[in-house]
Amino acid sequence: MGIDEERRAMKTSIASAIKQFRPGIAPTLVVLVLLPLMVGLGCWQLSRGHEKQLLLDSYAERRAAEPMSSEELNDTADPAFRRVHLRGQFDADHSVLLDNRMRNGKAGVELLQPFHDQASGLWLLLNRGWLPWPDRRTPPAFTTPEQPLNIDAWVYVAPGETFQLHADPAATQWPRLLTALHPAALWTELGRSGFAYELRAEAGPGTYETTWPVVAMGPEKHLAYAVQWFAMALALLVLYLYLGSHNKKEKPHGSGHESTQHV
Repeated sequence: MGIDEERRAMKTSIASAIKQFRPGIAPTLVVLVLLPLMVGLGCWQLSRGHEKQLLLDSYAERRAAEPMSSEELNDTADPAFRRVHLRGQFDADHSVLLDNRMRNGKAGVELLQPFHDQASGLWLLLNRGWLPWPDRRTPPAFTTPEQPLNIDAWVYVAPGETFQLHADPAATQWPRLLTALHPAALWTELGRSGFAYELRAEAGPGTYETTWPVVAMGPEKHLAYAVQWFAMALALLVLYLYLGSHNKKEKPHGSGHESTQHV
């Protein structure tokens, strides 16, 4: 058999398979909707995982660097995760308690207070760490150092807005319980010129539990979710092809059985 004859035979076989492939309208519509969606979600998870990995790499690099001075901080174009050395005092009269913060399965809050840096004259919103809050009938207990402190901290830039079911109610009392933090709004309320981002204190004087996950979900989880979406897309495609092939094989059998009954 020549090459041309083999090609004609292959084309005939493919055309015959396509002609006999009958998966049905409903399965085709389902596949047309779900298959691109699953593949798209898998690609989105891969993209998010890549973004998280870049974020973790930046965090590790900047946390390993020596702390910059507070004067340098205000002129830094990209302050995220940069370490800074501060010396100054806390404002104990305007504490913020960031609610719904879990540590090792325990409920609690994060304590943030305005901190006035002596070298730069800048006000910063400093996160002193996590506090347990087992009984919501009584407020969390904390103390505020009165003397000037030397503190090393790092700048936390949130990757996006905190999800809230309801906006925090307007309040005037302190300490203030919030579910989302907006430093600019706080500085406006206090009539101060303050730094635009939260700073998180490293372990030292005046701090509580200062271990924070950089990201809520690591890149490895995004990769696992991507694999799941791609696996489901592949399973859907295989099932679709099987249904088409199965219908093709069942129809001749059904028609032959019906003709026997008529005879």
